[in-house]
This record gives sequence, structure tokens and C-alpha cells, in this order.
Amino acid sequence: MEYTVKKLAALANVSTRTLRYYDEIDILKPARINSSGYRIYGEHEVDRLQQILFYRELGMNLDQIKEIITSREFDEKKALEEHRQLLISKRTQLDILIHNVEKTILSKEGKYNMCNTEKFEGFKDELITNNEKKFGKEAREKYGEKAVEKSNKILKNMTEEQLKEIEDLGNEVLETLEKAFKEGKPYSETAQKAAELHGKWLSFFWGDYNKEAHVNITQMYIDDERFKAYYDSKNPGTAEFLREAVLIYTGMKK
Repeated sequence: MEYTVKKLAALANVSTRTLRYYDEIDILKPARINSSGYRIYGEHEVDRLQQILFYRELGMNLDQIKEIITSREFDEKKALEEHRQLLISKRTQLDILIHNVEKTILSKEGKYNMCNTEKFEGFKDELITNNEKKFGKEAREKYGEKAVEKSNKILKNMTEEQLKEIEDLGNEVLETLEKAFKEGKPYSETAQKAAELHGKWLSFFWGDYNKEAHVNITQMYIDDERFKAYYDSKNPGTAEFLREAVLIYTGMKK
């Protein structure tokens, strides 16, 4: 089947303005323009729009999505399988949060004695889900199932203070890295501080620090288009800059 902008917008429950914008930024081009000047979309474009909406649902911005789906290595079936696993994880986490809310309501009504630990059920699961989304598959391939499960177990047993510390540290890593990138020297004091903070952030999930694993992770940020898009979203080249800074920080730069 073929669709005009209006019909495809109705089919996908998006606005015609959105589809025109996707055309302008070259993330979803029409199959052809007919003699009357209307954009015409075919099955290939319908499938691509579905992928875009899947990635949007998972929290990615359009720059990240464009880099992924226009890559020569993009595998549609593989991407769908990954979407499925992530959505299942998201559903599980939402079920836990709903149960948490229900218990909280009962607690407020005096019908249930809710301990403080229970009040935060689901929030750790969300962090684990997001971590799996970003690093899970590659981490399992590189470090094995046991290492990843150990990391998830460590995260699940963390206190709320530790979780807040991780969040604050993650933000500090990105802020320091952005400042270092603008300075342009991976050996600078700011860049080395970013590498140190990044290693500390990773150690929260690993349980200890390993410089070889640190270097491997930053190399993965370059090799995998999803990670590269995340780190390069504000300043292209940031992923490679971080890798260079970490190589210097760990003493592994040749």
C-alpha cells in the first residue's frame, strides 16, 4: 500500500507536521513525490516510521535515532528483538511501581504498615532497566552473564543514598567531560578528572575498578552507534575524546 502524509499520520497516530519535519531532517523521506507534489510513502517507509517511534518510546532523541537507523550495520530484525526485550523489562518495572503505589495508598489509609525499603521498590528496577538498555547486550558479550548479573545485584542492594550519589556522579561526569572536550586536550587536568569520575561511576556497577575494562567500555562507546550517538549528542567526537582521556588516565596509551 501507499500513503499520503495525511493517511500515514492517521495510521501512526502522529501529526502531519511531524512527518514533514522527519522529511526535512532526512530521518524519514517519502518513497516518491507524485505529479501533484504530494509525498507518497510505501511499506519501507511505514516500517522505518515504526522503528523511529519504538526508539522514541525508549527515550532516544532524533539525532540518536537517525544515526542508528541510517547506519550500514543497522539490522531491522535484530532491532525489533531488542525493542521487545526492553519493552518487557519496562512493563515489569511498571508493574512493580503500580504495586508500590497500591501499597502506599493502603499505608496512607492505615490498612498496611509499609516499611521504608518498600517505598522505593521499582525505582532501582528502572535504573537497572536503563542500564541494561544502554550496556546489557554488549556487556554480556564482553564480560559474561555472571559479571552483568553481579552488577545488577549490587545495584539492587544499594541504598537510596547510594543511588542518589550515582545519579549525581553521572551528571558530574557529563558536565566535566563537556568542559574538557571544549578545552580540547585529553591530557588536561579537566579531562583526567572526567576520566577519574567516569571510572568511579563505573565502579558503582562493577563492585571494583578495572582499568582494562574501563578502556574496553570507552572503546565500546565508539564502536557501537547507540553509545556513540549518546555521548556525541551535544558535541560530536566526545566519545573518542573520552576514550583518549581514559587511555591516558589508565596509562594504557601506546
